[in-house]
Amino acid sequence: QVQLVESGGGWVQPGESLRLSCAASGRDFSSKTMAWYRQAPGKQRELVAAITSGGFTNYADSVKGRFTISRDNAKNTVFLQMNSLKPEDTAVYYCNGRIATSPISWDDYWGQGTQVTVSS
Repeated sequence: QVQLVESGGGWVQPGESLRLSCAASGRDFSSKTMAWYRQAPGKQRELVAAITSGGFTNYADSVKGRFTISRDNAKNTVFLQMNSLKPEDTAVYYCNGRIATSPISWDDYWGQGTQVTVSS
């Protein structure tokens, strides 16, 4: 059974930092692209950052320069370091792992989500 378990969310004040972790089990994701998404109340889920197995990364424009995604393949874990947090970063953050099942299809695996609240 594949499981992605996030941790590290919480409440912080604007300008502070948080580090999210996502531990995968039941499947080896070390050769797969991993990503973080977020969903704020009343909004669609959006991609925050992604990292390939080789370490290439991409970020949403809204978090570039503030967030850093990284991974530890030996531990099947992906991280999201969030600095200079803003109230608009408030959302539930989800870890995602994608495994291709064919050249044109894939299975998406999701964690349960972790709440990040940025407020003074």
